[in-house]
Amino acid sequence: MEIYLDNSATTKVCEAAAKKAYDVMLFNYGNPSSLHSLGFSAEKIITEARRAVASVIKSEANEIYFTSGGTESNNTAIFGAVKAKKRLGNKIVTTAIEHPSVLECMKELEKEGFEVVYLKPDSSGNISKAQVLSAIDGRTVLVSMMSVNNETGAIMPLDIVAPAIKKANSPALFHIDNVQGFGKINLNAKKLSCDLMSISGHKLHAPKGIGALYINTKAHILPHHFGGGQEKGIRPGTEPVPLIAAFSEAVKELPETMKEYKRLYEINMLLREKLREIPGVTINSPENNLPYILNFSTMQVRGETMLHYLESKNIYVSTGSACSKAKPSHVLSGMGLSNKHIETSLRASFSRNTTKEEVLLLAEEIRNGLSSLAHIK
Repeated sequence: MEIYLDNSATTKVCEAAAKKAYDVMLFNYGNPSSLHSLGFSAEKIITEARRAVASVIKSEANEIYFTSGGTESNNTAIFGAVKAKKRLGNKIVTTAIEHPSVLECMKELEKEGFEVVYLKPDSSGNISKAQVLSAIDGRTVLVSMMSVNNETGAIMPLDIVAPAIKKANSPALFHIDNVQGFGKINLNAKKLSCDLMSISGHKLHAPKGIGALYINTKAHILPHHFGGGQEKGIRPGTEPVPLIAAFSEAVKELPETMKEYKRLYEINMLLREKLREIPGVTINSPENNLPYILNFSTMQVRGETMLHYLESKNIYVSTGSACSKAKPSHVLSGMGLSNKHIETSLRASFSRNTTKEEVLLLAEEIRNGLSSLAHIK
């Protein structure tokens, strides 16, 4: 029996999405820019996919641009925004716990002379509304904040960003990295007055290599790729229709948001309860986090060692962000946690396929692993 609890890294492609990609590759293989019927048919698939993605965030279909995934969407949004706004200011506000695809962009922009303010979380991983309000001023040209932290599941205070921009009379564009939140929490792009939003397919049971960027029709960003003009010049290049079709199918397969949220909340609480019964184990995720994620530390055995022990039992978790390549967690470090917390941390992340029985087995094997590995140590 395989227990896969690393869904924040990637998810298993759902059968409907896999079948759709296969069918499009074999039977609807035209270039959507071609003027014949096969091209028109492929273009119809893309149009339908835009509608499907837009329906989740309550945007217009023409505000959805397809990309290769979250990293490209983040890069396109961040560099495109600051290039368009750089004459109006040189300040960017983000958080210290963003995904590397955001933080690495910020490092490059600092080299170009931009001032980047990194909001630091408290010990539970949360960013306060007061921090956001005090950071944004008239020189701010971009606010970039994730919806959900990929390591702890902490939910960011997105609702305060647009009012803070307005209060400061700031020219800033508002970008949300919604890779971990899309389809899991109800985010209305219009109600949040969001200008840009990044989405990735492989976090919601679509294939790797496909994502999207929402760009509000009132927002203007500059492209940094050039070619044949596809995706209105924002992301030129022949569209990967099979991947887009699969992405669309995966979106249609998403469970009802609040119903699934409640189900996974029960699973998350059950795992917390069982882990707290194990001497020494501490929970790093905040109490009000997205229930799809739970970060904890054993305080006795290095995370990588425990990961491989669990793998031997066909249980798959992670030691943090898959993009960090086993580097110490900048998220847990930013929370001010000790080296022991960081070195012994693990992340379990859930999906629609996760059951209570699976997390009970995880907790049992954590206990067994600590007993045997700590003894060897």
